Amino acid sequence: MSDPTVTPAPAYSKNNPFLARLTQNYPLTKEGSEKETRHFVIDLGSSGITYQPGYSIGVFAQNPAPVVGEIIERLRLDPTAPVAGPHGTSITLTEALLKNFTLNRVGKKFVKAVAEKLPVGSKKDHLAALCADEEQLEAYIFTRDVIDLLIEYPEAAFTVEELLASLGRSVPRLYSIASSPAKVGNEVHLTIAVVRYTTHGRGKKGLCSGYLADDAPLNQNLIPVFMSANKHFKLPDNSDTPIIMVGPGTGIAPFRAFLQQRDAEGARGKNWLFFGEQRRATDFLYEDEWHDYLARGLLTRFDTAFSRDQAHKIYVQDRMRESGKELWAWLQEGAVFYVCGDAKRMAKDVNQALIDIAAEHGGLSPEAATEYVNVTLAKTEKRYLKDVY
Repeated sequence: MSDPTVTPAPAYSKNNPFLARLTQNYPLTKEGSEKETRHFVIDLGSSGITYQPGYSIGVFAQNPAPVVGEIIERLRLDPTAPVAGPHGTSITLTEALLKNFTLNRVGKKFVKAVAEKLPVGSKKDHLAALCADEEQLEAYIFTRDVIDLLIEYPEAAFTVEELLASLGRSVPRLYSIASSPAKVGNEVHLTIAVVRYTTHGRGKKGLCSGYLADDAPLNQNLIPVFMSANKHFKLPDNSDTPIIMVGPGTGIAPFRAFLQQRDAEGARGKNWLFFGEQRRATDFLYEDEWHDYLARGLLTRFDTAFSRDQAHKIYVQDRMRESGKELWAWLQEGAVFYVCGDAKRMAKDVNQALIDIAAEHGGLSPEAATEYVNVTLAKTEKRYLKDVY
């Protein structure tokens, strides 16, 4: 019988995130890298939130204060104007723009609202025509944020209510977790590539990666987070099962968690890791950890592909083909094959490499090899697992 005096722990979720602490933020890439990849540690405190290797964490970011300030200034609005907040509360316009709306990418709704607000004339006609052409509109919004529109069309005026009604709501960013609670307790480690770019003469950054890298304060309970379970991307139930992991770039994250877990539980299954990046000298994420695992025998094999270290670019799928005979042997032993990272190109190239290996070393026809990889391995046996984005 439950004790009525005990208050149950709140169920944290996307609609009720936990305010966690960011305790560490440091670069993994070295000076001279063309990328900025950082390691973050989030402390879940006494939240009671649990996770398993393979899970993702959802993070709600804030817009940069200077961006919010510039929008309010350009529209000549009152930063302290009261607006509706969560659960019937009242918050200021500034707070609403900081936390609740997408400002770093302009939406179609806002472009159309600007077109409606323009006085009659050529600028209005031009923007209205662009809004009527879906393909042109897609291309137009791809490189622009809210401020770009306000600079381009300073004649457009909005009330507070009109502005908020025309903006898209902020959505959380999901990141694959780079740690195992068996190793780090109630912490969550993240491996994040910080997005920075310039368009239309203005420097910009990714909403969440930029917030965590530049603006999120350390050691304050201010980061809204929630757990996102991924029940299909997990370690085998039998820890003796061999695993093959392909994780170029930040796709390495869940495999760091997998290896931490296997290390903590003394798993006997073989572990083979493929990692790829641009340059060994500047982009070798977690290099010391992999070499330690190799030295201790936790990593059975470790193959790297640094694409820019030679004239001919080498990628993880090339390393797979080079070791195709052994990779095929591992699959025949019952190994589970994992891939994490870019869905558009890398995951497709890895998939094709698997098919080629099945054809060459399994003696299968191209059709049978495709069937084996995409149906037998992926769907029937569920030994080909993907976390791609």
